[in-house]
Amino acid sequence: MYRFLLTRQWVILTLIVLVLIPTMVELGFWQLHRHEHRVEQNALITKNLEAAPVPVSRLTSPGHTVPRSDYWRTVTATGTFDTEHEVVVRRRTSRDEHIGVLVLTPLDLKGGGTVVVNRGWVPAAATQEAFPEVPAPPRGEVTVTGRLKADETTGASGIKDLAGLPDRQVMLINSAQQAHLLGRPVLGGYLELTDPAPADGSPETIAAPDDGSIGPHMAYAVQWWLFAAGVPVGWVILLRREKRDREEQAAKESESAGAPEPATA
Repeated sequence: MYRFLLTRQWVILTLIVLVLIPTMVELGFWQLHRHEHRVEQNALITKNLEAAPVPVSRLTSPGHTVPRSDYWRTVTATGTFDTEHEVVVRRRTSRDEHIGVLVLTPLDLKGGGTVVVNRGWVPAAATQEAFPEVPAPPRGEVTVTGRLKADETTGASGIKDLAGLPDRQVMLINSAQQAHLLGRPVLGGYLELTDPAPADGSPETIAAPDDGSIGPHMAYAVQWWLFAAGVPVGWVILLRREKRDREEQAAKESESAGAPEPATA
């Protein structure tokens, strides 16, 4: 009755079904893990943004790698901005997705040490070689507040990324790279400025991370699992249809074979 399952067409179809089911199940679990990671990250963001501010030197030091548990922690720093060694990070977007640069200004801390401060976004210059117009930071001693972030990296120190770039322009926010440019130790990670905000809105400070959206990953997971459940159902439907069609064809052939031959004159 089901010998047709051994035909080349049905063997290939069955093999495809056997591959699709575990693949779709695995894709569902992949999306579930992404959902769980997003929920965990949102909880971490909320916790760290709501935590009481602490001095930046309490959470990091020269050569320190900022752990994920300290991402977005609110920190404070008191010192003097070193505008002479200010650099910009190329190819970064503003809140409304315009391409420009980020302004990195070293802050020489009161009591010793330096931390890199990302003061925010400004439009790029007319040419890629030119240094853009950057509003000056407050003069003299200032206390700033911001979010602690980990160094951006390509897997190396980031120093090689300076090759071929115009003066005072970089591609990464990297404390080791800045220490190389400054010739002195720099605290690991960097500070994403939130206060004091520029009076005229420039540089445009970085928006707070989103800790409310969980994304569509759970819906995608359920969708993949429904697909995985639907594949065998579809296979059974095709199987029954094939069986019915073959039975009807066999019945027609049987009727044709048993019908009497018409009489001849």
